[in-house]
Amino acid sequence: MSASTITLGQLVRDSAAQLESAGVAFGHGTATAYDEAAWLVLWQLGLPLDTSLDAQAEDTMDGRAVSTQELAKVRQLIAQRINTRKPAAYLTREAWLQGVPFYVDERAIVPRSFIAELLADGTIDEWLSEETRTVLDLCTGNGSLACLAAMTYPEVVITASDISSDALAVARINVDKHHLADRITLVQSDGMGMLNGTWDLVLCNPPYVNADSMGKLPEEYRAEPALALAGGADGMDFIRTLFAELPERMSADGVLVLEIGNEKPYFDAAFPSLPVFWLDTSSGDEQVLLVTRAALLGLRG
Repeated sequence: MSASTITLGQLVRDSAAQLESAGVAFGHGTATAYDEAAWLVLWQLGLPLDTSLDAQAEDTMDGRAVSTQELAKVRQLIAQRINTRKPAAYLTREAWLQGVPFYVDERAIVPRSFIAELLADGTIDEWLSEETRTVLDLCTGNGSLACLAAMTYPEVVITASDISSDALAVARINVDKHHLADRITLVQSDGMGMLNGTWDLVLCNPPYVNADSMGKLPEEYRAEPALALAGGADGMDFIRTLFAELPERMSADGVLVLEIGNEKPYFDAAFPSLPVFWLDTSSGDEQVLLVTRAALLGLRG
């Protein structure tokens, strides 16, 4: 098919077939080859990412002709995605959470936390009160959860912390981008080490990938900072330290919302007597948990 006759919908489908054939891995904002192809094609052509590609819809752009120049630009980007194995977000310098755009580059992990869903759907709200004023986003990465928390709860102030100065530089871009500098303070800290304050709500998407899984990660995940992923032999190293240090920094009714990905068996083995509440997300009810300050204090016997 010549460049003069290829349509936008066909280009997306062809690009998806290329990604599928190349065996690239997804999971950094998209779950399928088609969705990733649509993202890359629309972004490269400067079209809205919600552009309809449904061939049956009246307002679709599926049949829009693609110029020779546009075709070349898209093919170059698809080839870059395949050859580098970098997540698409690193190529576009943009990631979306709950419909909100965030800047990201290789200095920070690509944001994809399920905690964003819980902020948006109000799941956490029943654990908060009118006295909830201080929020800590620990392991903030590019700052996306801190920004979403600020948007969700206009009355709170937020501390966003990370061990990585590079990640915090990216977070600064997003805090400024969304005009939240007056409500979000960025702090470099290894865990709780350099943090001062008491928090009513703590959000944490920590490094939790166990050592065996780290060795099996697709190249796309190895393109991200290992510091943001590797959690030690069982994935629980950071979490053990956090549970020991955090209670003294929480208000009496404070709660921690913690993401652990696919590590529930290791979590259960590490903390068999800890009462937690598992929260429903689009990936099930074993990815994110909520634990109270009282429960964490109980770990001390």
